[in-house]
Amino acid sequence: MNSPSDKVPSHGTRELGQAYAIDLVHRPDEKDAWTALHAWPPMRRPSAFPAFGEPVLAPADGVVVATGRWQRDHWSRNSAIALPYLIAEGVARSLLSLLTLSSGRFVLGNHVILDLGDGVYGVFAHLKRGTVRVRKGDRVTAGQVLADCGNSGNSSEPHLHFHLMDRRRPGTAAGLPFTFPYEADGETHTGVPGGQRPFTVPESVPETVAKAP
Repeated sequence: MNSPSDKVPSHGTRELGQAYAIDLVHRPDEKDAWTALHAWPPMRRPSAFPAFGEPVLAPADGVVVATGRWQRDHWSRNSAIALPYLIAEGVARSLLSLLTLSSGRFVLGNHVILDLGDGVYGVFAHLKRGTVRVRKGDRVTAGQVLADCGNSGNSSEPHLHFHLMDRRRPGTAAGLPFTFPYEADGETHTGVPGGQRPFTVPESVPETVAKAP
């Protein structure tokens, strides 16, 4: 969802370096179609979603430069009734981040930021409270578990928000494009899948994140 292959900025803003950000929703049952809004119930516990608690892996080798780990995982906001609340809450979180000079932690929720080298930083947001397994200064390798998927920060339902940026602090960073290999419709692609377009990741991936040319 909110894919940079559909529009840039993908989230309607370039703030926090998220011009090319993508939201990844876990759907283990291909027959269970994903929808953005539900009529009922207004809100659900995060544990009701299959993405909640799924492992989030490092896409490449890197060094941890920042983490956030103790914000709560709130109930979902993915219903027509809860949508106005989500919008108002998002504005409040953005203002709070600006006022406290927190570099977006109230928007990102629990998060990990990796230095991927060559001036590229990766952001993994909305992680589950208490599951971040790395600390600032740790070196990680591709495929290493960073945390579990959660529903913290400005999130409508449990999912992973990911983006690349050119500085370590989201508050002063610009977004960077990226590509990764994925499988869809029986074919292997290198790029970024569009919103609401199911895909899987190949079993063997030599390097899953790269700046686009």
